[in-house]
Amino acid sequence: MASAKTSWSEENFLCSICLDVFSNPVTTTCGHNFCRTCITKFWDEQVKYKCPVCNNIFDIRPDLQVNTLLSELATPFRKSLQAKEQPCGEPAEVPCDVCSGTQVKAVKSCLVCLISYCQTHLEPHQRVAGLKKHRLVEPMDRLEDRICTKHNQLLELFCNTEQVCVCQFCTEGDHRSHPVVPLKEVYEVKTAQLGKIEAELPQMIQERKLKIKEIKATVERSKSDAEREIADGLQILTALMCCVEKGRDDFNQTVKERLKSIEKQAEDLIKELEQEIEDLTNRGLEVKPLSHTKDPLHFLQAFRSLKDPPHTRDWTTVEVRTPSYVGTLRRSLDQLKETLNMEMKKLCAAELKRVQQYEVDVTLDPYTAHPNLILSEDGNQVHDGDKERRLSDNPKRFTQCVCVLTRQSFASGRFYFEVQVKDKTQWRLGVARESINRKGHITVTPEKGYWSLYFDKDGLVFRDDPAVSLPLRAELQKVGVFVDYDEGLVSFYDVEARVHIYSATGCTFIEPLYPILGPGLHDRGRNSAPLIISPVKQTD
Repeated sequence: MASAKTSWSEENFLCSICLDVFSNPVTTTCGHNFCRTCITKFWDEQVKYKCPVCNNIFDIRPDLQVNTLLSELATPFRKSLQAKEQPCGEPAEVPCDVCSGTQVKAVKSCLVCLISYCQTHLEPHQRVAGLKKHRLVEPMDRLEDRICTKHNQLLELFCNTEQVCVCQFCTEGDHRSHPVVPLKEVYEVKTAQLGKIEAELPQMIQERKLKIKEIKATVERSKSDAEREIADGLQILTALMCCVEKGRDDFNQTVKERLKSIEKQAEDLIKELEQEIEDLTNRGLEVKPLSHTKDPLHFLQAFRSLKDPPHTRDWTTVEVRTPSYVGTLRRSLDQLKETLNMEMKKLCAAELKRVQQYEVDVTLDPYTAHPNLILSEDGNQVHDGDKERRLSDNPKRFTQCVCVLTRQSFASGRFYFEVQVKDKTQWRLGVARESINRKGHITVTPEKGYWSLYFDKDGLVFRDDPAVSLPLRAELQKVGVFVDYDEGLVSFYDVEARVHIYSATGCTFIEPLYPILGPGLHDRGRNSAPLIISPVKQTD
């Protein structure tokens, strides 16, 4: 311990309250010295005013006077200590909790006082008998967090069962049967784990930045797709509205022209009738005087001079019939339907072109093929061999349903493939989920994990419960299958005619989907043509 340049001992310059060098020292009437701040604060917290050293009680609060001599001697002593003590240099070093002003590095921490001390302020713990019993350890920060609140002991162990820090006494109580290890061992393990995490963080951050970029790019593509879809839809819907309006105008014009024709016919007949009425009236005026003549000679002479009667029509068979409008509206709607069908065909062609962009390369998996099926070497063709072969059974193979799956499966996004069905009298085509039953009798419906078209002599159907019969405009040559996994959509297209066949919507996919092909039975050669997975050829 450093000493001031005086014959006084070091203890003479320490306040017995703060254990630091005197700051503005004052003397009580009983002769003991304290820092003015320390004794003032001490008396502020007491009911009676007494000396902290000798416990002498004062009737009134003493009027403290500065000890000038002690103050002058303590000042150089303080400066001497500050010059020799090294301040806390590194962030990891623990500062002394007692030092005022500049804190110096602590050399020990007391587990009883829960305070860290520099060499100067540690001295009482080395000298005073009561303080010597305190447990001193290497300097530690946040001592209050390192002490067991139950046993007031240092937390030096780690309980693996409850994953908490414990003291030695805890292992004899609540944690008696729990495996415990020193904190250092756990620290080393966790530090290694933390190091691994820190090493992985940059890559994880980069991956997430790339994902953000990917999501933003997807949004931009979605915006472009939406704008194109709106433009295409607006064009088609506008054309349809024009067709409807034209059909309405044509229908109205046809009805009005028929009505006008009837009105003209009626008008002409009325004019003719009015003319005959006029002629007949004039005839009546001519014959009326003659009918009153009583002289036979005069009558006969006058009768000879009469004009020939006017020509008149036999009106008993003449009539104006109300025009019939039966079929007029129907014919207009037929024309509109024809126009709509043309527009729908254009729409389907554009839709097919868009889904063809999601073409995937798939090949057939021989380990799933029914024993009757013959696959090409490239895995793109399959037909029924009309004879069951002896093959090793495995969980993937179909045993009764004459089908085969592809090697590839899809659990997200969109995919599209085309299969040639030309010259076949029976076939099945679609997708199936991974967990489908492949043994024995199978119900091929969406509920059982199948979304497929089936064709035979009875026509084309989508297998569901009940089955959905579909119109077959002409013999199918090639079928396209499009799946939007996330939207729950499975669509089928007639590729050659470029028309939509059927869509299953609102599907729920929770596992990988496999394309499934069933070429149908051989049927004595009538259905020997293969199903062929074909590359997509987009046409305008």
